[in-house]
Amino acid sequence: MKWKNGIRDYQLYLKIERGLSQNTIDSYTRDLEKLTYFLEENEIDLTPISIEKITIQEFNYDISKKLNPRSQSRIISGLRSFFDYLVFEDYRETNPTDLIEAPKIGRKLPDTLSEDEINELIAAVDLSNTQGERNRTILETMYSCGLRVSELITLKISDLFFEEGFIKVTGKGNKERFVPIHFNAQKYITIYINEIRIHVKPVKGFEDTLFLNRRGKGLTRQMIFIILKDLSIKINLNKKISPHTLRHSFATHLLKNGADLRAIQQMLGHESITTTEVYVHLDNSYLKEVVETFHPRK
Repeated sequence: MKWKNGIRDYQLYLKIERGLSQNTIDSYTRDLEKLTYFLEENEIDLTPISIEKITIQEFNYDISKKLNPRSQSRIISGLRSFFDYLVFEDYRETNPTDLIEAPKIGRKLPDTLSEDEINELIAAVDLSNTQGERNRTILETMYSCGLRVSELITLKISDLFFEEGFIKVTGKGNKERFVPIHFNAQKYITIYINEIRIHVKPVKGFEDTLFLNRRGKGLTRQMIFIILKDLSIKINLNKKISPHTLRHSFATHLLKNGADLRAIQQMLGHESITTTEVYVHLDNSYLKEVVETFHPRK
């Protein structure tokens, strides 16, 4: 088996068997390409079947001189997944990365915005044009439902169940979940559909896509990043924010206001409660409040 063939088969496995997004597949592919480049550069003639632990260790040492521990750990994790696939398909008997130690890294939590900062960000949207109305609706929807950016841009009109108070979200691995939607977001979506979107002719294939650009196509991930970046500059927000920041803020604010962690897990679409525990950042003041409120010796 050549590397090119092995990587191609692995990409199909990730897409068809595991249902991963193209962005995730591309990330795994880049990790493998770093390894193949290392082999070529050092004239090491080994295939995915014949490569062993010692070569992976040499590669790990090489990238440790160029990358930070987090990036190094992610690459080793990506390689481990590839060789697990080869073992699963009976191409190999063992995984050469099993005993490779990735650098230990702390848990990095994304920045979160306060409720006032969220309000300020949304209030800064220029409503003098139709794109402004759309952008306000986008922010309200993301914050109301804690959506990933990929979930937002693929949201469809047929996914809206306002009478029941829910929207249907297609998350990672094409897994669907129903998420409650706040009445404010419902109101702005309704206004957007009836007064703004109605004047945009959708391109074929985007007739059911909720958020459209001027040309009638769906928005890109990059466009959502740009919208947020421009607004953060406008209000002089000294934080590096992304669409994920709104998702993190959604979960944090719910928890601070008494929401159950399991309920937040379901709304975020996390398979494991451990992921939610890491994701939801708790500040010390909140933890202190929990102890003072619920400890039996208060």
